[in-house]
Amino acid sequence: MIGAVVIGRNEGERLIRCLASLDAVDQIVYVDSGSTDGSVGEAEKAGAAVVILDPDLPFTAARARNAGLVRLRELAPVELVQFVDGDCELQRDWIKTASAFLGENPKVAVACGRRRERFPQASIYNQLCDLEWDTPIGRTDACGGDALMRVASLVDIGGYRDDLIAGEEPELCVRLRASGWQIWRLDHEMTLHDAAMTRFGQWWTRSRRAGHAAAEAVALHGAPPERHGVRATLRSLLWAGVLPAVSLLGALITPWALALLLLYPLQVLRLARGKGMSDRFSWIWAGAMVIGKFAELTGAIGYLYGRLTKRRAGLIEYK
Repeated sequence: MIGAVVIGRNEGERLIRCLASLDAVDQIVYVDSGSTDGSVGEAEKAGAAVVILDPDLPFTAARARNAGLVRLRELAPVELVQFVDGDCELQRDWIKTASAFLGENPKVAVACGRRRERFPQASIYNQLCDLEWDTPIGRTDACGGDALMRVASLVDIGGYRDDLIAGEEPELCVRLRASGWQIWRLDHEMTLHDAAMTRFGQWWTRSRRAGHAAAEAVALHGAPPERHGVRATLRSLLWAGVLPAVSLLGALITPWALALLLLYPLQVLRLARGKGMSDRFSWIWAGAMVIGKFAELTGAIGYLYGRLTKRRAGLIEYK
């Protein structure tokens, strides 16, 4: 038996499309994190069982997914669960393809596929998001928020970490792999995602969240052999912290130190030439990768500050 856990907060029409796309599963649970737009009523109208999270406890996607899985297992003896965010729409035949793959590969805990942006041309930020989903096919280290998972594997490791405000899926996959399970990305369309990013500030906030997630990943699993999040954190520290600091401090001794700042346009050039895309967007993407390191570093610093002051960070939402 296959169930689905949908999580959301004020997703509106996106949630309605999401729920309508889940006709291939046997049971749907919708977990709501404080919506005020009628999402709960729409979920009930679509026939989903609804879980409303207690607002007195911090909202996280991880907490919502865990709560959804608990309710799903109470309702039906599910063997597989499709996790899907409320701003996504499941593609036709995905459940059939992914469940068959899991049935043929008992050591695989997670099957994920191609996630696409619904409106990639709506903004350059949506385009950047769409490119982010274009990851290698085959056995992989981690999945995203949309994936078909084996319930037994989630029970085996205790599910998601409720306290993570970002990066909960890669962290889950670290523990799955440590327990002997595998994660695979299939060459099959899985979901349509609606990032709805139209402003630079949204993209910056999303990048800052990625930096926070990477820094927390280092704290949890940064030691060998995993070194989870180490590379991403070091890159943001180098490009957004060390390089500008060395250049500006060096300028106090000699103005030639400012020549180090030329590494930024050179990095943009290197990245742009390495992408087989249209000239215009390759430059946009390359520039975003470099600028994004500054946002990621602010996220990492925010995580470190919270840890030192023992203050729990709230959700970093870009919508």
